Amino acid sequence: MTIELAVDIMRNLLQTGLILAIPILGTATVIGLLVSFIQSITSLQEQTLTFVPKLVCVSLAIVLSANFILKTMTEFCISMINMLPTMAQ
Repeated sequence: MTIELAVDIMRNLLQTGLILAIPILGTATVIGLLVSFIQSITSLQEQTLTFVPKLVCVSLAIVLSANFILKTMTEFCISMINMLPTMAQ
């Protein structure tokens, strides 16, 4: 395995991981900002109020994006398996 191939595999791995994490992290970030904004408007500074909306929305995001995540992970695994002969050289 050459250095270029190893770097390419690592780049694909990091890129795929980032793509898979974006829907979940994006949802958590947006909901956190919205709840923080509402808390600052109402002056209600209870820390536990952010937990339940984030939990519900992130769970919903995982369920809604499960098909995309599974398809992306399957394509990545197939591409890595197809690259096995070139890794052995």
